Amino acid sequence: MTGTDVLLGLQWGDEGKGKVVDVLTPHYDIIARFQGGPNAGHTLEFNNIKHVLHTIPSGIFREGTMNLIGNGVVIDPVIFKKEIENLKQFDLNIKELLRVSKKTHLILPTHRILDAASEQAKGKKKIGSTLKGIGPTYMDKTGRNGLRVGDIYTSNFKQRYDLLVEKHKAMLARFDFDYDLSEYEEAWFEAIEVLKEIPAVDSEHYVDQAQKEGKKILAEGAQGTLLDIDFGTYPYVTSSNTITAGTCTGLGIAPNKINDVIGIFKAYCTRVGSGPFPTELHDETGEEMRKEGHEFGATTGRPRRCGWIDLPALKYAIMINGVTKLAMMKADVLSIFSDAYTSIPIAEIRTGWSVNAVTSNYEISTGENAIKGVIQAENGYAGILFGQAFDMTGHTTIHMDVWSPGLSNFRMKFEDADDGIEYTVPISATNGWVGVDIALSDFTVVKGSAIPDEANLAVFSGATAGQVFIDNIYFYKN
Repeated sequence: MTGTDVLLGLQWGDEGKGKVVDVLTPHYDIIARFQGGPNAGHTLEFNNIKHVLHTIPSGIFREGTMNLIGNGVVIDPVIFKKEIENLKQFDLNIKELLRVSKKTHLILPTHRILDAASEQAKGKKKIGSTLKGIGPTYMDKTGRNGLRVGDIYTSNFKQRYDLLVEKHKAMLARFDFDYDLSEYEEAWFEAIEVLKEIPAVDSEHYVDQAQKEGKKILAEGAQGTLLDIDFGTYPYVTSSNTITAGTCTGLGIAPNKINDVIGIFKAYCTRVGSGPFPTELHDETGEEMRKEGHEFGATTGRPRRCGWIDLPALKYAIMINGVTKLAMMKADVLSIFSDAYTSIPIAEIRTGWSVNAVTSNYEISTGENAIKGVIQAENGYAGILFGQAFDMTGHTTIHMDVWSPGLSNFRMKFEDADDGIEYTVPISATNGWVGVDIALSDFTVVKGSAIPDEANLAVFSGATAGQVFIDNIYFYKN
């Protein structure tokens, strides 16, 4: 399907959007950033090399894909120049792979100074700005004072620059803040010359023509939904619209041209800077989560605040954006937290196993990644005894996914040398997987006097014919 898909974050940013964009890029002709600036940090890692992109879209490493910096973005020429220089080692033809909108606003050196001065003046009430000049640049944009990429080609650009800088100096005079503008300006004007080498386009016409030609576009969001200037945790937000609606204003795309909205979220939450964070962990668990997930800002290097996933906030973000597809990132990070539950890793039993109970001809099929077991029979029923012992110490509940094409129940037995328990699990014949939760206290003790601490699992069909498939076994603690 032609048209535009949108990919964006559903939390406070840092969800892993850049990685997903890089994977999806081969399916698109154009990757387009539609908002934000160098406060974004999209991290890609391949060939054992980490790449952090701040302004350039994440499709830049894919040959044959055009990358567009849209009008809704704000661009710092100095940071942009550094990005270009970092990409030279990969022998990329940047001039062929990148376009920038003439309407993209420029971050001036004085914007960065204003950002720092304003944040300092707020004291304990500061919002946690990245100090990249993003907010002041958007203020000039809405105040109709800003300079845009198209302006750098005009004969009076320097005069217009000086006029805006004088206005900023007057604003800075209200703050008790020391600064040296000269150290920034020389590098800034050098970077402007590099920016001139990248073809500038009327992005709204560029995108419209691409759609008419049947090309597929992926709009790449920065930050996350909960940082949206209107619908985020205001005032602890960024200065642009990070939601799906921002695609329309940030690229000049009509709403009816948007197809799928792909929402990216982590299996837990992180946040950089100040602001509310209902599920934040201030303890050792939060620190372990930060270390395991390498949760340090790609742009600032600041440690990210960490906490459990916030489902009401996620549901809100899905609603606001009209999300049609979801992608969860970093679920593996949570595998270190064994206090909540212990489980069989899904990868080991992903394809499941089955028992075909025919009284005189027992059959067993095991998937390539299944836990290995041996066929056995008990009371005339076919079964399998797993070769892996399960640690049941302190657990209260077992969860499993079950699919039975033809059985009404099956029997589970946990047994070690001294103790054993069993339970007959009622199930209804179904064509799909069903989640089953069983309290270990509901099991009947059939050997010894207690629930085994570490036991092997045996499963028997509850009829003389039929199949039962089991996958994803978890043991939970309260």
